[in-house]
This record gives sequence, structure tokens and C-alpha cells, in this order.
Amino acid sequence: MIKKFFKNKKGAVGIGTLIIFIAMVLVAAIAASVIINTAGKLQHKASTVGEESTQQVASGLQVIKVFGNADTKTTIDMIGILITPNVGGEIDLATSIITLSDSTSKYSLVYDSTSYVVLDVTGTDDLFGETWGSGNKFGVLVLQDADGSTSDATHPTINYGDKVVLTITPAVKIGVAQRVSGEVIPEYGASGIIDFRTPSVYIGTVVALQ
Repeated sequence: MIKKFFKNKKGAVGIGTLIIFIAMVLVAAIAASVIINTAGKLQHKASTVGEESTQQVASGLQVIKVFGNADTKTTIDMIGILITPNVGGEIDLATSIITLSDSTSKYSLVYDSTSYVVLDVTGTDDLFGETWGSGNKFGVLVLQDADGSTSDATHPTINYGDKVVLTITPAVKIGVAQRVSGEVIPEYGASGIIDFRTPSVYIGTVVALQ
């Protein structure tokens, strides 16, 4: 009788140990699954962040030149900003913003697709005779675009080698000896810097500002 009791007890202990072992295996499997899933998500996030960081560092644009139209030789009523993209990536001008500020005011301008013009390749067009951006919007004059990336007026996209003029008609005309600063801010990448002081005298109609 006693032998039978100990036999049953040993069997019960063995089954209990087996149940605990199976439970441990299941917990370990679940933990491994969670770790693998988390690792996958972290890897994807790291890859995304890496791509965005590369885009921020490599892409962007630069301001080559800023010029203006002195309508009465006392004030500037139109400003052109000649830009080109940096080596990496593409810049969608429709998602870019221009900020301008003087001693009294600061303005933010967005793209206006109705002020989009592709200039004649012969170079005979009068820049100031074209349709320019006005109010709180800027336009685009395409000077150089070998692959046609800017052909969509709603989303003109510039890539390496392209040159365009961003056109602005300031709400308030700019007088002589006036400091103006700002940025051309793309969705990704480095901003183009605008920083100039207008001459004390406007000798001609076309004025080099930066």
C-alpha cells in the first residue's frame, strides 16, 4: 500500500514537472517572438530615420543670386531669386516656403502654380515681363531643366543641374539702403539663405542684390 502511494506520488510529481517545463517553453517562445517583432520594428525605424537623415544632409538648395526690378529707381517692386539644388535628392518647389523679413515686417510665401513659366532656351525672354508671383505667393521661372523634371506646373521638381528663378512681388516695395533677410525652405534638406542690403542709389532698372 505504501509502495503504491509513493509510486502515484512520483507520477504526479513527474507530470507536474512536465507541465512546468512545457509552460516555460511556451513563455520562452512568446518572449522570443516579442523580441524578434520588436527588433524588426526597431530595424525598420532605424532604416527610415537613416534615410531621412541622409536626405536632410545630402539634399537641399542654394541661392546663387538675388536681383530686383527698380521700377522708379527709388524702390524695388519685383525680386528674383536664382536657385539650384544641392547634389543629393530632388526638391519639390510646391512644398517649399520662402520667408522674407526687413526691419519692420516678416512674410511667408507659398508656391502659386499660375505663376509658372518655362523660359525660351534662346535666352531672349524679358524676365520682368513674365507672370510673377504676387501677394503671399511666389512663382517659378524655369531657366535650365535638362530632364524635364519641372514640367509639372502643380509640382515643379528640381534636381541636380536645374536652375530656376523664384519670383516675388513684395506687398510693400523695398526702398534704398534697406536690409532684407530670409530663407528658401524646402521640405527636406538645407535651406537657401537670402541676405542683402539694397544699394543707397538705384542706378539702373535691374539691380543686383546678392
